[in-house]
Amino acid sequence: MNSPAPLLSLRGVSKTFSETGTIELFRDLDFELAEGDFVSITGASGVGKSTLLHILGFLEASSTGQALFKGEAVSGFSDTRLSEIRNREIGFVFQFHHLLPDLTVLENVLLPLRMGGRLDEAGRTRARTLLGEVGLEARLAHLPSQLSGGERQRAAVARALVNQPAVLLCDEPSGNLDTVNSDHLHRMLEDLNRRLGVAILVVTHDPALARQAARPLVMRDGGLHPAEFSNSP
Repeated sequence: MNSPAPLLSLRGVSKTFSETGTIELFRDLDFELAEGDFVSITGASGVGKSTLLHILGFLEASSTGQALFKGEAVSGFSDTRLSEIRNREIGFVFQFHHLLPDLTVLENVLLPLRMGGRLDEAGRTRARTLLGEVGLEARLAHLPSQLSGGERQRAAVARALVNQPAVLLCDEPSGNLDTVNSDHLHRMLEDLNRRLGVAILVVTHDPALARQAARPLVMRDGGLHPAEFSNSP
């Protein structure tokens, strides 16, 4: 019996910019993210970690090579199909929460369902359940301005999961949080991966979060390599 294709994969992907002279971020890069994976990517600033995540989330095109979704090259997909995949199959969590200020926490979490034309009672129930799971059951009617930084980011995670995506892509999700809230968010991601089986790829400068991944990687010299961490505190 054949194994299922990875959820997201890259084949021979390179990314260059040439506005002010040619800058090559990475080259001939292969990568796979399978169901239930928890992968972290660390590396120096400017090496292309966020760009790589954007290519995997079909937000940006590579210069060469192929990005694939469940084994199919997305270069042949229509814009409509790519939008559907980003809305339903992939959840995004960024360093900034991007909650809409005039919507309540619950309304923000329901937004992907509304945009995808899938807002029904089951979705409303799922949104409330997710907000309970991230500790915001008492904050449903609050505006983002009434939440702490950690609470806003937890609401963003709930929003990313409301469509029950197979993949959660996180770009520096704890970059703007203090140590206590960072630790809370890190434990929450680990729990979501273990309990819901959602595949997680997280780009981070935080070694504590990177260590939690089952497959920690580091980007350097234009490629991805297994990460090694110091044992010192």
